[in-house]
Amino acid sequence: MIHSSLIQALLTYSRAPVIPRLWFTIWWFSLRVDGKHLADFILHGLYTGSRKETILAMHIDTPSLTGGHVDTVQGILYRKPRGKSETAKRQRPARLPSRYLAHLRRQAKRGRRYVVEDYRGNRVGDIRKGWSRARELAQELARARGIEIDLSDVTPHTLKHTAITWALQKGASIWETGGYFSTSPETINRVYGHHSPDFQKGAIDALNRSR
Repeated sequence: MIHSSLIQALLTYSRAPVIPRLWFTIWWFSLRVDGKHLADFILHGLYTGSRKETILAMHIDTPSLTGGHVDTVQGILYRKPRGKSETAKRQRPARLPSRYLAHLRRQAKRGRRYVVEDYRGNRVGDIRKGWSRARELAQELARARGIEIDLSDVTPHTLKHTAITWALQKGASIWETGGYFSTSPETINRVYGHHSPDFQKGAIDALNRSR
């Protein structure tokens, strides 16, 4: 199941130990208390790196003028609403990872209309309260382990940072990462490039060969 696989991935992520603890805590909280919609939000953010507004407006298998949609038949994510012009904030299509696509297909079979919806089947328009409470729980969890951390700057956009970082650490090229996350390669290289195992590899190899 995607739930256990994601949790395992977060728990084994060692480069930034606070991040998996945060996501695991938010995941636990959302499943237990918040009607699962925050968990669905986190999943989509970690797998697609989409912005908060894009995720909350995301439909399942239904093109819309008000939001993007996931095509669970073709396995394509369309971030941009139908008919919307391209803006500086890129919202380009991307293929969906097979594991997350399987999860979305199960949701589609259950009649889900939105990626993030409440127990009544309505689209969730705001996650601020749930997100704030989950951050508090993460800090309490850390404090119980003798760790004092300030997560006040952890926002939904942190999901995109995490997704890009993981992609680079697992060997995706800067060009491919930029295309998938609708972010310019220049930005990927400038902000996240140091996470890639190939970061400055050419220069280091040349220096190692120098006399």
